[in-house]
Amino acid sequence: MSESHNHEDHDGNNVPAPRGEGGEVIGVRRGMFGADNGGDTSGYGGLVRTVALPGAASRPYGGWFDEVADELEGALEEQDLLPANAIEKTVVDRGELTFHIAREHLVQVARTLRDDPALRFELCTGVSGVHYPGDKGRELHAVHHLRSITHGRLIRLEVSAPDSDPHVPSLVPVYPTNDWHERETYDFFGLVFDGHPALTRIMMPDDWQGFPQRKDYPLGGIAVEYKGAQIPAPDQRRSYS
Repeated sequence: MSESHNHEDHDGNNVPAPRGEGGEVIGVRRGMFGADNGGDTSGYGGLVRTVALPGAASRPYGGWFDEVADELEGALEEQDLLPANAIEKTVVDRGELTFHIAREHLVQVARTLRDDPALRFELCTGVSGVHYPGDKGRELHAVHHLRSITHGRLIRLEVSAPDSDPHVPSLVPVYPTNDWHERETYDFFGLVFDGHPALTRIMMPDDWQGFPQRKDYPLGGIAVEYKGAQIPAPDQRRSYS
């Protein structure tokens, strides 16, 4: 998440953050921990933080970023898929390249990135979940980290889904090592990876309620002992193969 930080000086004026006001503003937080009931005892109660996602970049992106973007768009066109329908925006931020992909085209884009000789992103090192409650209609994000061993490059694919429909396609058919990463992201964020071979919890007990890394997950008031957590005998354990 990208956050630009402001604080109030002694005259009550906000001092702008070094990164400016660019990007898509999705919320404002006050205080160190976002407490709004007087519970912030950190001494930073006057801190004002504007939560902003990086905006779309414009060409030229710089370096090899343009080469990858051109090749990806050309390869999609060869498959009769308009790049603008698949790539919602291209972000260059902090020296990193991220393609925001429409979820219905994620598998095709990933397969293209893997198989095209000029791209050859052979490895997905995992998928991370992110929850932005203020990003209305796309509160849940899944960020896939792709590496090209052939060309020595690293990019990211990001897809979003609303809280009310938390479904994104599984990339296990394209990158089999995503199996465990998608289960972890499902376990903690509630993102449902359609097409996953065995989408079950991997960290929390099977009967756990809720998704602990969502921003709206309640803090405290949960028993320390895991509900229903047991380790069955080896011959009774579930098989995922």
